[in-house]
Amino acid sequence: MTTLSDNTLLNKVTGWVIPVYEKLDWLSPLSILAIRLWVAWVFFKSGLTKINSWDSTLYLFEYEYAVPLLSPEMAAYLGTAAELSLPVLLALGLAGRFGAIALFIFNIIAVLSYPDLNAAGIRDHQVWGIMLLVPLLHGPGKLSIDYLLCKKLCPKK
Repeated sequence: MTTLSDNTLLNKVTGWVIPVYEKLDWLSPLSILAIRLWVAWVFFKSGLTKINSWDSTLYLFEYEYAVPLLSPEMAAYLGTAAELSLPVLLALGLAGRFGAIALFIFNIIAVLSYPDLNAAGIRDHQVWGIMLLVPLLHGPGKLSIDYLLCKKLCPKK
């Protein structure tokens, strides 16, 4: 049996909790956007480094990275293309889940292909992988091209 004082306390608590939750809900799309932009920039910047010193990139893929099933030259081209194109999709939220899963897999391959990666590098890749799970599992959010397209094209439920 609840008493009057219990209901008053409940009203006081919900009186400030609900507005806080509503504000947090408003921040959710911004946080997903921030995650997408952060991870996209990390991978895109890596791709820019590769094309800015292509000879070094080819050397690294020949002698440092052990990408399975691909020749070093093919791995260099595909890896660089992935690092320059997939982050754009992720940042824009265009095929956001595809970009996230492709970068997630790329991230795993990068760790497995570079046996000399130090502990700090492994932690960075772990953080990026966890960050990529957000748009992968929750979608790219309301601040994305996917959301706008679905709002226009998807049938109403």
